[in-house]
Amino acid sequence: MTYVDGFILAVPKDKIDAYRALAQLGGEVWMEHGALSYVECTGDDVPFGELTSFPRSVQAKDDEIVIFSWITYESREQRDKINKLVMDDPRLSKQMDQMPFDGKRMIYGGFNVLLQM
Repeated sequence: MTYVDGFILAVPKDKIDAYRALAQLGGEVWMEHGALSYVECTGDDVPFGELTSFPRSVQAKDDEIVIFSWITYESREQRDKINKLVMDDPRLSKQMDQMPFDGKRMIYGGFNVLLQM
């Protein structure tokens, strides 16, 4: 069954174009190395909740937009292999010091698919 990496992060609104360029490159690299799909979404209807919410989860500031993204793979084993290739790919490794967001506030993790329709 499919395996999914999920991400939530906050990007300053004035850096969304730089983030889009990085995401485009990232998507190309992941797909070249074998990912099944690569999706990046900008928050549109993500209210700031009283206790929990997407914005709270990444400590989003007023001038930031929440990004929700995911990458799918054939399996956990394929994900681990692909991610190693991606992390060693010079096209992305040289970008790591210039990320247009605070990586310390990014939430990410790998997930087994429970149900897919």
